[in-house]
Amino acid sequence: MPTSRHSRRALCAGLIGLTAKAERPVTGGFVFESQLAGHAIRDRQPLPAPRQTVKLPVVIVGGGMGGLSAAWWFHKKGFHDFVILEMEKEAGGNSRYGQNEVSAYPWSAHYVPVPNSDTPLVRELFSELGLFVDGQWDERWLCHAPQERLFLHGRWQEGIEPDIGLTAEDHRQFKAFDTRIQEFRATRQFRIPMAPAAPADSPLDKISFRQWLENNGFKSPYLHWLADYSTRDDFGASSADTSAWAGIHYFASRDHEEKGPLTWPEGNGWILRKLLLKLGKFVRAGKPVVRIAKAGSAWEIQTADTLYRCDAVVYAAPAFVLPYLDSSVPHLKSISYSPWIVSNLTLDRMPAEKGLEPAWDNVIYASPSLGYVVSTHQNVQMRTDKTVLTHYWALANTTPAAARRHLLSTDWGVWKERVLADLQRAHRDIRQCVTRVDIFRNAHAMVRPTPGFLSNPERKLLQMGRDRFFYASADVSGFSIFEEAQYRGVEAARRALAVVGR
Repeated sequence: MPTSRHSRRALCAGLIGLTAKAERPVTGGFVFESQLAGHAIRDRQPLPAPRQTVKLPVVIVGGGMGGLSAAWWFHKKGFHDFVILEMEKEAGGNSRYGQNEVSAYPWSAHYVPVPNSDTPLVRELFSELGLFVDGQWDERWLCHAPQERLFLHGRWQEGIEPDIGLTAEDHRQFKAFDTRIQEFRATRQFRIPMAPAAPADSPLDKISFRQWLENNGFKSPYLHWLADYSTRDDFGASSADTSAWAGIHYFASRDHEEKGPLTWPEGNGWILRKLLLKLGKFVRAGKPVVRIAKAGSAWEIQTADTLYRCDAVVYAAPAFVLPYLDSSVPHLKSISYSPWIVSNLTLDRMPAEKGLEPAWDNVIYASPSLGYVVSTHQNVQMRTDKTVLTHYWALANTTPAAARRHLLSTDWGVWKERVLADLQRAHRDIRQCVTRVDIFRNAHAMVRPTPGFLSNPERKLLQMGRDRFFYASADVSGFSIFEEAQYRGVEAARRALAVVGR
């Protein structure tokens, strides 16, 4: 007998109810929710009078990798008259990590490529940390195989560069693109850290990476996808919003290295823990700076309860925050920041697979996200079914301001559903595996190297610094990666030591 519209509606409602009851409950929530403290600084809320005044030669503002690298350099040089002021309850910035009964896991940065000869500072630090001994890398932390895979045309393939279903013309364009990248690499203008070799201006910086691809006859949708994935991965921006110089730098800046990358269950939190063993005594966490001002020949740095007077400042916090702290600094008008969602999903078993076994890095073709890494991939113990997947999502499909508004106005349940729906593209049973989803809303995750970034006057002012005030942030580079943060931190520390006469 035909079913009426009313009865069909009732049947559908019943099925939806059954589905909801059958689906296992998933707990979780947001982490690192410090927007209120940040917005209080932005809105310049009235400040209490500080209860004490402390005099020091140097104050470091910001306890991320830039600030900690400056502190590492001070410590190496025997200089200990400084303090690190960190807004969050934990130092580390993008290298912070979490831990549960299953595993440690990263909250952002999760690896460092094996350093080549252009990064002596990284090698020096990693030698101190026991990662690089007698010219050999510690095999425990070189990424185990399989390293990468891509879900394409309904199954997993090895590697992230698309291979399944490509035409002969697609393959030709990939080969031609690789040839061009090798030519750029040979110029030695694309290096890490970028400062010693990067030009002050470049025609490649005047156009977007997507425009450069099209201008050079690269039309393959698979190549365009890889380019866009890569810029979203490192810069949080689409290839249309990234300068061609920065896009080419992503591919041409590193030597080909069969080993690596270096990675840990907690990501770069492993480096953070090791640094804090040496430098933790200098860190004042949960102490947001609320005011910075020049006072004669000195600088005044104020927190809620303490006024620090110092001879020099190493500023390792995001550049966009500074105008809210120092009223003499104009607001940045042409430097933008990418918002991100990072989710850690606790699973009591791995989902069913179609094709290759799980890799460390797992990417889904044509997904708006960047895929996920497996926290237990480096475990050498007996294999366990339980794991934590760290899922990355750069909100690059609209303007940063619009993405931030949406990010902060959307509740945890909606984001949780979006993350699970994204993973269902490759794992149909993911909802039967997940027990918990914790989400980090990072509204200003990283600076964007948009077209014109190299010659941007605002960036050049950050590079120069000012009277005994030195920037120690990867914002100056345009690349939010460990090597750049370390370089900027050490350079700022060197300049600070020079002016305080130590």
